[in-house]
Amino acid sequence: MTTMQETNGKEISEQNWSTVYSGPRGTAIKILNRFERSDAYLDRLLENEMRRDDMNELDKGLMNEIVTGVVRWRMKLDWVLTGFFHGNFTKAETNIKNALRVALYQIMFLDRVPHSAAVNEAVEFIKKLRGQKVADLVNAVLRNIIRNLDEIRYPDVKEDQIRHLAVTESHPLWIAKRWIERYGFDGAKALMEANNSIPPVSLRFNRLKREKQILINFLNQHQFEYEESRYVPDFIRVRYMTAIGKSDLYRQGFFTVQDESAALPVLLLQPNPGERVLDLCAAPGGKTTYIGELMENKGEIIAVDRYETRLQLVTNACKRLGIQNVKTIAANAAEVELAPAEKVIVDAPCSGLGVFAKKPDAKWRREPEDIPQLVEIQTAILNNAAKLVKPDGVLVYSTCTIEPEENIGVVEQFLSNHPEFSIESAAQFVPSELVNERGCVETLPHKHKMDGSFAVRMRKR
Repeated sequence: MTTMQETNGKEISEQNWSTVYSGPRGTAIKILNRFERSDAYLDRLLENEMRRDDMNELDKGLMNEIVTGVVRWRMKLDWVLTGFFHGNFTKAETNIKNALRVALYQIMFLDRVPHSAAVNEAVEFIKKLRGQKVADLVNAVLRNIIRNLDEIRYPDVKEDQIRHLAVTESHPLWIAKRWIERYGFDGAKALMEANNSIPPVSLRFNRLKREKQILINFLNQHQFEYEESRYVPDFIRVRYMTAIGKSDLYRQGFFTVQDESAALPVLLLQPNPGERVLDLCAAPGGKTTYIGELMENKGEIIAVDRYETRLQLVTNACKRLGIQNVKTIAANAAEVELAPAEKVIVDAPCSGLGVFAKKPDAKWRREPEDIPQLVEIQTAILNNAAKLVKPDGVLVYSTCTIEPEENIGVVEQFLSNHPEFSIESAAQFVPSELVNERGCVETLPHKHKMDGSFAVRMRKR
């Protein structure tokens, strides 16, 4: 019999693999194991499992919530488990750690799941893998936590503000330290709380369809809770909209899923029909397609990205939305040579410290030394972009991070090396409450209820 995995001497056969890692909780443990053992993106792992036919939509929803929740709250869950675990929790088997995390997440955060159900599922899972003795230990740990749930002690805020916030709001210590220094304790706490909330889904109506009411009628018909964006007229915020990609309106290109913050750089760019526009970091295509909609398929958009596979995402998005004026080029944005254009946009690779609500795995993948390395890349791309802007043309630089080194720091260095460029205030193009004192777009999750982001519009004199 073929062996799929070996766990401390106990083999799991192909025949038993599907039954052990089955249902929403077993599948959640499988995904978390893969996440911990590889560099795979969490959303890709989830996407693969959401395509399966052996789970109904409710079970897929629970599985998705458990996986995302465990990753989001991992620091807090591990603090609690370390206090109750018999031995060194950090050195426990991956299956045992994730079975305990899955159970504890349900106990602490999911009111609709009875504690007994969360415990029993974890115990049965471990029993199949490691036998009754280890299952009894897991049972004892979880029952003990439930008995003492209201008495759990976290790091004392008076003794160590950084560790207190890092644990209670589940963020890496280095990020807690940075944000407390910048925003103060209360500001950092509010930001982390926003990162830990489940964000609404933002839909961008396809302007080329010219019938927004069809989308509104669809949301009303299916009784979705929604509100129109207060910042960007083409956007609608929807709560708990599952299986978006399966709806007929999505397939027909009536809307795309995009955070409102991602639209702001495009509004700064102000692309007009008939212009030539360069999008130097185009994939997966959210900004490219919005530019295409605003240009009404008139003019030319050159979408550049380093990898052909990622450009395929841009091509697919354009096809679905009916955008026909986009040409893709696989190239390094820091080196690509193209004919200059009236409008150039650089949505630069960044640390992603503004998108933790939607991508909770990002906070555990990043290290402080990543930031200076990314600044080098951002600077190189921006310097090359300067050559590709026509005289009197516009260059927009944007990121989905809130770190000043990657944002205004990069821009100030660029302007000192390129005196022919100057900042034009973003307040001419977007609501002034999203614009900082330097005239740049700066959004924060706890203040604006969208991803953290930065964008600046510069004119070439």
